[in-house]
Amino acid sequence: MRRSRLLPLDKVQAVFRYGAIVGSVIHSYENLGRGMDQARLMIDEHERQGRSFASGTVILASSLSGGKGRFQRYWHAPSGGIWMTLVLVNTLLPEKSRLLPLLAGMACCETVNHFGVPGRIKWVNDVHVQGKKVAGILTETVFGRKTGEEYVLIGVGVNVNNCEFPEELQGLATSMRLTADRDFDLGQVATSLLANFSWYVGLLHYLEDLELSEDSGAKDEFEQFFLRRWQEMSDSMGRKVLFGYDVQKNPQYEAVLLGLESDGGLRLKNMEDHVELTEYGGEIVYND
Repeated sequence: MRRSRLLPLDKVQAVFRYGAIVGSVIHSYENLGRGMDQARLMIDEHERQGRSFASGTVILASSLSGGKGRFQRYWHAPSGGIWMTLVLVNTLLPEKSRLLPLLAGMACCETVNHFGVPGRIKWVNDVHVQGKKVAGILTETVFGRKTGEEYVLIGVGVNVNNCEFPEELQGLATSMRLTADRDFDLGQVATSLLANFSWYVGLLHYLEDLELSEDSGAKDEFEQFFLRRWQEMSDSMGRKVLFGYDVQKNPQYEAVLLGLESDGGLRLKNMEDHVELTEYGGEIVYND
C-alpha cells in the first residue's frame, strides 16, 4: 500500500523515521524452541555485559519446536511459515503501550492482504480467512534483571506455504498457500511484514509525540486514522461474540461487539442485561 495515498507525504516520512528501528538488527536461526525464550536469553546477556539492547531487534526462525500461544496453547510452527519475535525497548506511555497488540495484528493483516490473501482481524489480533487462522500474535512484557528496563516481545506466526496441520488444528487453521493456491517467496513476505511493522510502530510513536506536544487537532486526526484502519481490516464490528479471558475453556458472557476505544479497549453490550462494557484483556469467539 502506498502510504502517501492515506496521509500527506511529510507525515508519512515522519512516521517511518519513528519506525526505522524495526529490523535494525536481525538474527536468523534454522530452528528454535521459542523465539520469546531466545529473546529473553539475548536480553539477559546484554544486561549481564552492561550493553544496551537494540530496540527493534528481530529474531527469525525457519521452524519452532516449542512454540506456544496464549494460555500455553500449542503453536504449530514447522518450516514453510514465518516465525518472528520483535523486541521493542518500551519507551511508550502505558496508554499507548496498550495499542501494541492491535498494531501487530494490523501489520500482519496488511501483509497477507498485500499478497492477495483476504485476511481479516478478529480482536485482539488474530488474522483469519473465512474463520480459519492464518496468522497469530502473542505479546509479552519482560523487565531487565539489572536495569529494570521494560521490553515488549511480539511473537508473530504466519502460515505461508504450510499445507498440513495437526489434528487439533484441523478446521481451525489455514495458510496463504492453501487460500491462494500458490507458493509464496518467504523472503518477500518477511520483508513486507517488517515494513508494515515499521509503519505501525512508527505511527504509534508519532501519535504519542503529537499528544505530548499538545497538538490536540493532529493527535485526534492520527488517533482516528489508527482506529479507522483497524476497523477497516476487522470483521468483528456488530457481531455476536462470546467473551472470556480463556474463552475456549470458560466463556463469561455473550455480547454484541460495538466498537473500539481510542486506547484499544473493546466496547461490548452484554446480551443478557444490555449493559455496555469495555474490556482490555481476554478474547472473543464469534457466535453468530
